[in-house]
Amino acid sequence: MDEEDRIWPPLYRSEDWWAVWIGFIILGLALTPLIGWVPRLRGWTVNPLEAMGPSEASAMIPLFLLLLTLTGLAVFVMGEDGRRFPMGFPILFSLSLLVLIISGQRSIRSWGLESPFWALIVGLLLNNLFKIPDWLRTAAREELFIKIGLVLLGAEVLFNDLLAAGALGLFEVTVGLSIIWYLCYYLATRLGLSRSFASILASATSICGVSAAIASAGAVKGDPKEVSYTISLVLLFAIPMTIIMPSIGKALGIPPAVVGAWIGGTIDTTPAVVAAGSIYGEVAMKVASIVKVSQNMMIGLVAFALALYWALRVERRPEERPRPIEIWFRFPKFIVGFMAASLIFSLILVPTVGYTPVKGVLSLTKEVRAWLFTMAFISIGLKTRFGELVRVGAGRPLLVFLAASLADMALSLASAYLFFGGILFPPFELMGG
Repeated sequence: MDEEDRIWPPLYRSEDWWAVWIGFIILGLALTPLIGWVPRLRGWTVNPLEAMGPSEASAMIPLFLLLLTLTGLAVFVMGEDGRRFPMGFPILFSLSLLVLIISGQRSIRSWGLESPFWALIVGLLLNNLFKIPDWLRTAAREELFIKIGLVLLGAEVLFNDLLAAGALGLFEVTVGLSIIWYLCYYLATRLGLSRSFASILASATSICGVSAAIASAGAVKGDPKEVSYTISLVLLFAIPMTIIMPSIGKALGIPPAVVGAWIGGTIDTTPAVVAAGSIYGEVAMKVASIVKVSQNMMIGLVAFALALYWALRVERRPEERPRPIEIWFRFPKFIVGFMAASLIFSLILVPTVGYTPVKGVLSLTKEVRAWLFTMAFISIGLKTRFGELVRVGAGRPLLVFLAASLADMALSLASAYLFFGGILFPPFELMGG
């Protein structure tokens, strides 16, 4: 293929680039008064109708039209079945609304059962109990939805937030990430899994679950089924860990900052991290969130390293000289959007207009991201059957994920004590108490 053909057509035919364009369109709109109507569902106790007032209900239609127009345009221009997508999208949107209402129930939220978990469960139940029509599967574009959401997440990962924990969070994450990634990769390849599948499992376990699985799959050209399988494991494992880890911390009397660093370095989904930290207390929740932000910052670096390794070592032919441009061709382009959004919001918008106005913008984009992630996890469930979680690879990926997760728990606890427990540095305290 001519090199020019590999550069220009992907700008409008690639799912990664469409995620960047759509993400920045949403961010741009959020900087204007044009999408100030994004609905925010309320918490409720007994009556689910309390989740929406008249203003939230009326905002559903423009939000639906915005997401349908942007994602439908992407599917159409990419040359795929643009006729079936508008048929299935309303069902997907309606299921997402149902999931967001369920997850807003106050008792459910107190258990740490956030919308990604319920979205996956709803999708799994529908797929395993009923025959899903092809037109609905066509609308289940989990990778497109997640990638757009990750571009929006980039704007939320402000560099200033990392300063709250100094370099401690980054040190802890870097040490644990390196060891657990290699351990998981080694176990997976020793058990006969492909190097691409091993990389996806290793990245999901050592970095930050869903986001890392998608990014690493793009770098190594992984099988979408391997990605869906890994994401299902991440979400299903996060629920018991949300309860088990703070319970262990309380039983052993571990300091709150150490528990927070342990949780943030181990659990692979941000909602579960926040929920587990909040069970232990305010300090644990804040430290856990900071460590998780530090992990999110590593996505781009790991994706780049994998792209570099795959281009120069794994798929390099002996008769060919590796070219730097191959790294660019392989690099997940939505990670470019993630990093660009973080840089623009952190280094340009915050210093220019101030943190408070930017925080207001991000509150809108966070709501849109919640919808995109919810639709993505429902889509994953619609393409996954319970039996596959055991049958895939004769259960070997499940065994690898379990072993790596247990090792991650032990290593993260040790590194949390080293960096936050007063061993290598003075005991960590958040500014302001």
